[in-house]
Formats: sequence, structure tokens, C-alpha cells
Amino acid sequence: MALVPQAQAICDATNAIEPIVLCDNTLAEQRLSYGMLLMMAGEPEPVFHVADSNADGVPVRIFRPSPSPDLPVLLHIHGGGWTIGNVDQYDPIARQIANATNAIVVSVDYRLAPEHPYPAGLDDCWTALLWAAKNASTFGGDPARLAIIGDSAGGNHAAVCALLARDAGSPDLALQVLVYPVTDCVFDTKSYGENGAGYLLDTTQMHWFFDCYTRGGCDPADWHISPLRAADLSGVAPAFVLTAEYDPLRDEGEAYAKRLEEAGVSVTSYRYDGMIHGFFGLSAAFDASRDAMHRVGTEVRRAFGTLVA
Repeated sequence: MALVPQAQAICDATNAIEPIVLCDNTLAEQRLSYGMLLMMAGEPEPVFHVADSNADGVPVRIFRPSPSPDLPVLLHIHGGGWTIGNVDQYDPIARQIANATNAIVVSVDYRLAPEHPYPAGLDDCWTALLWAAKNASTFGGDPARLAIIGDSAGGNHAAVCALLARDAGSPDLALQVLVYPVTDCVFDTKSYGENGAGYLLDTTQMHWFFDCYTRGGCDPADWHISPLRAADLSGVAPAFVLTAEYDPLRDEGEAYAKRLEEAGVSVTSYRYDGMIHGFFGLSAAFDASRDAMHRVGTEVRRAFGTLVA
């Protein structure tokens, strides 16, 4: 279908602006611009309690939606091409996730490239996941009910962490929520050809993000970077994969869902037709964002056994 009017308006406004030159010298400008985009998440929703903490050296922010004891725990990994974004900018979105899922959200402030290239950010996410599993009871969580969510590059980290958890035998994840995830860093799919320019996220940006993340020293076929390339996906946590029609990452997200299903993993996937990359959580700009948050909340509650009919 055609772009929905809200997405068309965002694309028109973005395409009318002189693009920022992609180089290390403009990194601060890009991070500021991204922060302005995330302001479309709207006013922060109230939650019961918010606290900053330290997950074995990794900064995290914990969002508790209610005073109820033994709430499920959801590790949140933000997007931003491994290069931009932080827990402050994603604070409103993390609040939405906590309220939608009725789970304690642990948002990871992982190290960013290019200052900290691969595997620094991934290592931080894995450390935070292990910490959350071990320490859930100290912040009101139930260590027996743990899941992970990530969008875009955060979805990449989330998918890899789920594979690492499978290989390590723990933590046992009830669900992995992958919102338009990066799963294959070759950037040659049909959706790149169709949506690689003019739809907020473009092919040039993705190549630059990848170069920042790896600094040219990694094989894009390594499953720790491209989880779609993993030889075996069996035994990994059940998944909910969300994609957008006008997103260069569309095909790799859907290919990952298909491979998980073929490996015997329980998978639910949903594509938002007419939508662009980055819409999730931006509820002040996109009606579809509110619907997507509701869908995520439903899938997470179902996985945790807290969905009320």
C-alpha cells in the first residue's frame, strides 16, 4: 500500500532537509538530530518507579510499572545504528513498554560505536541480561520470567543475546521481541533496493553505521553481527518480529522470522504496511505506533502468562 499520510509527512520533512555528512566529525550533530526525532515519543507516561542502576559495570535504567511484587522483567535494548541513542532519549519509549507489558523494563545504556566498536555494545547487553536474571528479585522482579526486546540495531543485539543465552544454557528467555531488527549486514535485499533512499533510513546510513560498529575489522557473515547467518537457530527463545513495509530492513527481519520458524521456534510476525523504519514508540507522530505498542504488550503478557482475556 502507499505510505500512510503520517509517514509521508515525516519523509517529506526529512527529505527537504540538507542531509548531515556522515563522518566522525558530525557524530555529535547526528546524535542531537536523532534525539530530536525521538521527541515524537510524546510526553513521558507515568510509571510507579524509575531508578538508575549499575549492571556489573553497565549503566541501566529500571522502569517499574506498578508496586506489585515479582513482576516479569524485560531487558530493553535501544536502536540507533549501534552509534546513536541512549537511555535518556529512549526514556519515554521505555515507559510505554513497561506500561504496555506490565513488566519491569531494564533499559541498557550500552557503549556506542565508533568510540567503542564491536563487540563492546554487544558485551554490555549480554552483561546486563545476565545481571537482570541474577538480580531481578532485588528490584521487584521475578527471575523466572525474563524476556528481551530491541529495535533496529537494538534488535540485532537482542537476537544475538538470545542465541548466546541458548548456547550458554541460560538465562531462559520467555520471548525475544525484535522490532525491525538488523539481522544481516550485507545490505543487498529487495527491500534495500525498494526502500534504500527517501524513507528516513537509507542504505548509505546503514553502511556508515556498520563501518562505525565494526571499524572494518569484522566479517559481516559472522552470526554475532548477522544473526541470520547463524548455522542453527533451533532452541532459541520464542520470538515476536515486527517489520515495516517501507523499511530497508524489512526483508531481513522477515527472513529471520522464517528461519526461526523453520528451525522449530515458535514465532509470531507482523508487518505494518505503509509504515517506515523508526515508527515504534513514536506515539505522538504515528497512530501505528500505539497499535504496535499494544501488540508488543499483548505478546509479552502472553509469553509471561499475564494476559487477561
